[in-house]
Amino acid sequence: MTPNSQYHNDLPRFVAEEFVEGNFLGLPSRDDDIDVVVLQVPYELTTSYGQGTAQGPAACVAASGQVELFDPIIGEDLPAGYNIHTAPEWDGEGSTLQQQLSGISKYLKEWNNGKTFPVILGGEHGILPAVIDSLAEHPTIAGDYSKLNIVQIDAHADLREELDGEPFSHACAAARAMDYGIKHLYQVGIRAFSKQEYERIISDDKITTFFASDTLKSDTKWQQWLDTLHNIEGPIHLTIDIDGLDGSIVPATGTPVPGGLSFWQAVETIQAVFTAPKATVISMDVNEIVPQQDTPLTQFTAAMLATKGIVYHINSKTE
Repeated sequence: MTPNSQYHNDLPRFVAEEFVEGNFLGLPSRDDDIDVVVLQVPYELTTSYGQGTAQGPAACVAASGQVELFDPIIGEDLPAGYNIHTAPEWDGEGSTLQQQLSGISKYLKEWNNGKTFPVILGGEHGILPAVIDSLAEHPTIAGDYSKLNIVQIDAHADLREELDGEPFSHACAAARAMDYGIKHLYQVGIRAFSKQEYERIISDDKITTFFASDTLKSDTKWQQWLDTLHNIEGPIHLTIDIDGLDGSIVPATGTPVPGGLSFWQAVETIQAVFTAPKATVISMDVNEIVPQQDTPLTQFTAAMLATKGIVYHINSKTE
């Protein structure tokens, strides 16, 4: 069955002839006047448990063909008059880890122009430092990273200084991102961390962490998280490691951990950052996607989260 074909009779704005295989949501797009760009980064060099994140972006794009195009937030079918473009994936060139990270930054950089909203699909979370590096010339930052906030959904703190001797391991992604001198790191869903990471969370006033053990047991604590996001000021990069969600929703991710966020808590987080009155989400990534072969729930969940980001971006542009 062609993706979305079971819906063609119900969606007059999206007929079979318009479905474009290999494009996110199957939507046709133009190469000019791009409003949202979907970027695929099949990077996997430092995984320490499950394998397969290199195939994650393509699997997510394929699964997105089954995502409903209507969302009540915007009241119509995507693309809702916007040009959502799926770019060719990163070429994977580079014989060393540093060369590959530099290549990822270069691949992303051209889209950080302040006019196009990048949605990045990974790949392991080790891409995060390259993502932050690529934002240097974004108009809202202009080389001053002290303006940038990072909001992170994750099971892991990713604040290690090194793992197995590698400072750019996926387990160090947030630490390396903070090396750029960012304004603040906000984390939620965290439930796997080392003693050193915990001590940094407690002592570093540039880190605000809401542990899963607290937010999942207390509605008050969860509301505090949403209120914290509502009060952010300045540009935001939203990074979603899908293992931040409960493993029952994303069982094939690289390092699954029980006790994570529900799907709707992840959506509430997306909504909160996009509606923060003094903040602007300038880019987002969804990473640690591993294709699930039996029932493709993992990549479909990732596609849904990326789609929600696009929906809330469009909504913020039209309000």
